[in-house]
Amino acid sequence: MAREASASCSICREGVCATCGPVLDRREIAVFIVAGLLLLFGILAVYATTWTLAGNLLLLAAAVVSGRDLLKTAAVSLIRFRFSIAVLVAIAAAGAFLIGNPAEGATVLYLYAIAEFLEEYAAGRAERSIASLLHLAPPTARVRRDGTEVTVGVEEVGVGETVIVRPGDIIPLDGVVVAGGSSVDQAAITGESVPVAKGAGDDVYAGTQCIEGYLEVRVTKPVKESTIARVAALVEEAQAHPSPTETFIERFSRYYTPGVILAAAVLMIVPPVAFGVPFLEAIYRALVLLVIACPCALAISTPVSMVSGITTAAHNGVLIKGRDALEAVGRARVMVFDKTGTLTTGRLEVEDVIGFGVPEGEVLAIAASLESRSGHPIAEAIRRRAGREGIVLDEVEEFVSTAGRGVRGRIGGSVYTVGNSAPSSGEWRSVYERLEAEGKTVVLVGTISGVIGLIALSDVIKEEAEATVAALRARGIRTVMLTGDNERVGMAVARRIGIDECYAGLLPEEKVAMVERLMERYGIVVMVGDGVNDAPALARANVGVAMGAIGSDAAIEAADIVVMEDEISRVAYLVALSEKTVSVVRQNVTSAVVVKLGIAALAVLGLVSLWMAVAVGDMGLSLAVIANALRVGRPGGAGRQASGDWPDGRAGR
Repeated sequence: MAREASASCSICREGVCATCGPVLDRREIAVFIVAGLLLLFGILAVYATTWTLAGNLLLLAAAVVSGRDLLKTAAVSLIRFRFSIAVLVAIAAAGAFLIGNPAEGATVLYLYAIAEFLEEYAAGRAERSIASLLHLAPPTARVRRDGTEVTVGVEEVGVGETVIVRPGDIIPLDGVVVAGGSSVDQAAITGESVPVAKGAGDDVYAGTQCIEGYLEVRVTKPVKESTIARVAALVEEAQAHPSPTETFIERFSRYYTPGVILAAAVLMIVPPVAFGVPFLEAIYRALVLLVIACPCALAISTPVSMVSGITTAAHNGVLIKGRDALEAVGRARVMVFDKTGTLTTGRLEVEDVIGFGVPEGEVLAIAASLESRSGHPIAEAIRRRAGREGIVLDEVEEFVSTAGRGVRGRIGGSVYTVGNSAPSSGEWRSVYERLEAEGKTVVLVGTISGVIGLIALSDVIKEEAEATVAALRARGIRTVMLTGDNERVGMAVARRIGIDECYAGLLPEEKVAMVERLMERYGIVVMVGDGVNDAPALARANVGVAMGAIGSDAAIEAADIVVMEDEISRVAYLVALSEKTVSVVRQNVTSAVVVKLGIAALAVLGLVSLWMAVAVGDMGLSLAVIANALRVGRPGGAGRQASGDWPDGRAGR
């Protein structure tokens, strides 16, 4: 069988090493060659010479050599009264020898061994993809110790030490930049295609690449706790959570094999009694049925597809922690979004500055000057806007701040106010009401005599949010938004994005209750949030998706699916990948059942031989199923949306 080389890499788990790559056991190859030669010479001796006894002995030897593992497994299963696939094949091969068809019995075992070998090697491609995640980071690091630079294994680097990263280097460990600056390619972790500028104080992650410049990084996590190591570990653990389809197939298989043996017994007895079919012919047909009925293709049809989908997602910055979660997303017809930080940036920005008899620049300058002493998010947003426009702030005297109302101060001899308190009427009122109706937070700038201007702010909607919602709607998925904000703001955001349903003014526990109501109404519910204040709702939904969780251990642990970068467009990618994976699973299960039923019908009629049953109904079908499953991770296949792009127009990786 195909086996992975033992890994010497310090960050690998035992027996997994993508650096060494898949290595075929030479002894296994030698066994196949010897068994093949024994089979060939045995067939020639039986059918081309008169050395029948010698030929039969060669065929028996070929059967024992190629089927040694299978026969051993079958014997153990029978002792424990378990009817496995190995039992079906062993009975078929032994039966062929007993009824005088040793060539076909030996061929069945040889072809089955080859099929197992090829299946294991092909299916291992997805498993090796998981291991390759660990090897995105280098095995060594340059560390500054006692004023000199030394190269050591990454496992020897302690938290708090400083590693040196030069242009083109792969960052070896998670840490924070303490000196230097560079653009860093984070595609391996987040899937984003554009390098990110990094400077002092910024976090960097193992497995990402320093494109230009020089970095000194203080290590914050040991190698086994790095983000890339955690991603690889969680992806591997995801295989312990089977999907509903896999669970059903596993339960079905417990009754399937005994049922097949019973059907073969009926086929062996009824035709000779009822239709006069020769007894040996009936036995042969029953043996063929046993081989055809082996559920190999059915058993591997789902897990290979799921693992392929999970590893493809991981390489695109989406961490799926269970095959059940991947399948659930593909079946969900409603998706729930938290507003702040998910559909919006979570940061207020000034959108409108309006003056009444006063230039807009002067309104902004007065407001920014007064707000220069405040740490309120509204004050910070006004100062940012003034800074972008190059406005020089004035000196403020007699400054007073009133909680819940605003600020007041004297600038150049005049008293100004910034806040939400003003006379109930004036020419500004209609403009104020229009801006509020748009879901904006409106601040009034005034003097003692009245309002001289308005500044409208809003939590900026992410530019890809509308396209993402449109992509989900095109797939027949209903979108719902939950927010703790007031109804006016919530409905305004929902209308702009195109959300189908909006529920506003919700406390965290009320969001949980709303998720439960949606589950009762729609069935499977996927909840998308930032994993902070919406964590209870994420945990309650059938599938919780945490956005922008890179570096956040809490979010990675809490959610079922983690989008490493804060890009809402990845949600549409996730749905496309999941739906494609579920579609491939359906194709595989359907084709496996239909093909086997068709060949089984031919077997009952005596139109299929044992070797044909193995070559086509077992080995051929299993390899076809694996090839189709691996399409999920193929570029241009299920790993991207139907259009080949992200919803915002960027090419998918």
